Amino acid sequence: MSAIDVMTPPKLKPMPVSHPVELSPKPSLIGMTREEMGAALKEKGVAVKQIKMRVSQLWNWIYVRGVSDFDAMANVSKDMREMLKTHFTIARPEIVEEQVSNDGTRKWLLRFPPRGAGRPVEVETVYIPEEGRGTLCISSQVGCSLTCSFCHTGTQRLVRNLTAEEILSQLLLARDRLGDFPDREAPQGTVMPAEGRKVSNIVMMGMGEPLYNFESVKTALLIASDGDGLSLSKRRITLSTSGVVPEIYRTGDEIGVMLAISLHAVRDDLRDMLVPINKKYPLKELMDACRAYPGLSNARRITFEYVMLKGVNDSLEDAKGLVQLLKGIPAKINLIPFNPWPGTNYQCSEWEQIEKFADFINAAGYASPIRTPRGRDILAACGQLKSESERMRKTERLAFEAMMIANHGED
Repeated sequence: MSAIDVMTPPKLKPMPVSHPVELSPKPSLIGMTREEMGAALKEKGVAVKQIKMRVSQLWNWIYVRGVSDFDAMANVSKDMREMLKTHFTIARPEIVEEQVSNDGTRKWLLRFPPRGAGRPVEVETVYIPEEGRGTLCISSQVGCSLTCSFCHTGTQRLVRNLTAEEILSQLLLARDRLGDFPDREAPQGTVMPAEGRKVSNIVMMGMGEPLYNFESVKTALLIASDGDGLSLSKRRITLSTSGVVPEIYRTGDEIGVMLAISLHAVRDDLRDMLVPINKKYPLKELMDACRAYPGLSNARRITFEYVMLKGVNDSLEDAKGLVQLLKGIPAKINLIPFNPWPGTNYQCSEWEQIEKFADFINAAGYASPIRTPRGRDILAACGQLKSESERMRKTERLAFEAMMIANHGED
């Protein structure tokens, strides 16, 4: 991408968004397990002998056909549809804003209704199209409690956990907007893989720490990987954690998806500062949990995320320490050029230094791709997600985004 004048706002393609919806107290069928859905139908008077069949019908309509309106369920009787409309919902969240980056990355700001006595909340979801795959980055919490010092998302306080419904709804809405359900068309000009599913991979790498919301994340990911529904392979689902060690063991045993670790440092003193959860679960405990993760092999590796911070963690001594730390773990190391955000004191490592770092790790036998920054012009890159209500004024943001497009052209 070529550099542009830093004061020229990026040209974001205007996209139609949903209108505000009435906040409904009705429970959603999205995110319920089959057992929970059956119990909910039984409570509303559905005959016990019909429940298994009705759950199967609803599961297909919601997760295979992708409908968001009970009236679209053609093989469900009118009386049954009326009962469902009266007592339940399968509506999508409200889209507050949809942005499209110059590189095809899409970011949605989504609003969910209040839970209990709270207010409506907003989260961001990002779609990254690449050749051969389309990856959706999903949020698990509103805000984040981890306060990693280099992460913009971490500067927004934790508001609450998302429910399994809200986690899954991000996937359903993205597939709606990309035309990734049967008989749907993608918006004109959408960048996406040439073949196969438009959303082929999902990563729990959005706002929040997924393992601090374990039960909801577990339910959502098991539904996403259910073979009779959304049917995503567990090898195409990656859960990223900053290192909640007890739940790493549970993730391997109870969910079985691919694991990514936000590592960023190879010494406890530095990681204590960059990723404060390290004070509770230091590197030795974290590495022990990684070594014990089920099914590890050269074909099923743990991904270690490592953000490149100039003069902080990017020396060859750090690279040597990284190789030593990961010894014996089938691993891939994603080197992430630091994505700037307003108010940060960190700088991205020089490109030459990143390449030297990568070359050393490659020579030691570890794949270490340098992740190409995506969506930086719309604050959609790693560590940049933050709810609109917490962000700078729009005029300031546009100038900053334009500056980042220029920087991106020089990378």
